[in-house]
Amino acid sequence: MTMIHRGFKLALIQMAVGISKPENIAKACKFIQEASSAGAKVVTLPECFNSPYGTKYFRDYAEPVPGGPSSAALAKAARDNAVYIVGGSIPEKDGEKLYNTCAVFNPKGEMVIKHRKVHLFDIDVPGKIRFQESEVLSPGDHLSMFQTPYCTIGVGICYDIRFAEMAQVYASKGCSLLLYPGAFNMTTGPAHWEAIQRARAIDNQMFVATASPARDETADYVAWGHSTVVDPWGEVISTTDEKEGIVYAEIDLARMEEIRQMIPVRKQKRFDLYQPVAMTLNKQRKDDLYKIND
Repeated sequence: MTMIHRGFKLALIQMAVGISKPENIAKACKFIQEASSAGAKVVTLPECFNSPYGTKYFRDYAEPVPGGPSSAALAKAARDNAVYIVGGSIPEKDGEKLYNTCAVFNPKGEMVIKHRKVHLFDIDVPGKIRFQESEVLSPGDHLSMFQTPYCTIGVGICYDIRFAEMAQVYASKGCSLLLYPGAFNMTTGPAHWEAIQRARAIDNQMFVATASPARDETADYVAWGHSTVVDPWGEVISTTDEKEGIVYAEIDLARMEEIRQMIPVRKQKRFDLYQPVAMTLNKQRKDDLYKIND
């Protein structure tokens, strides 16, 4: 008989990232062990956990996925601790191209999906911040989700969370939890970090979690921190400040089903009205949007 799990413990690792790749990897593995010992079944690292975040660093820190030291370490950590690891992200080198990539490993140490950041972080807020990932990175071309004994989980990286359509596709494919390793900054973080997470959770009636690096005021790019878990009602059920640490949350799938029954928006959607508009706006990109890596 197949056991049905109605909940599990999620851990978000908010770690300080330095300039030494080996030290960053070792620290991540130590945190994974700590989270596993506390009962976490799914452990998520932050965006760029093995490298400082910045276009000038990506090429020097890039490595194959799988096949590089970061992937090897995470595969071993997943196997040794019998947990699912959502490997934040690292700069990935594939031929002449670089990607911002999240690899996910199951408790056997097998890589089950590889998500390349779909929406590159190209912004310009006059007088505050300008960042252009596309100067160095290439975008991914698929969405990524994976199965666990607990639920189906969709993965995005940081800027991906701003695109509601991506979360809606995951919801339509049966995801109960969305994980976004991210590194919002001191301009966008206070304004949008929590608000966007709550919006994605409410719109899709699912859990949404974000894992950020800890804040380093001396870094070229200063992360907001505040790794957070939001439930399908839009309530923040676990969060932290800017410092290093682990955020834990119980993912209660029965609560999710209760919310969906109380407000059945998933059954009330008017696709007869939305679909023609979506097809018109996205005619040339429709195939890519619905190509799922699972």
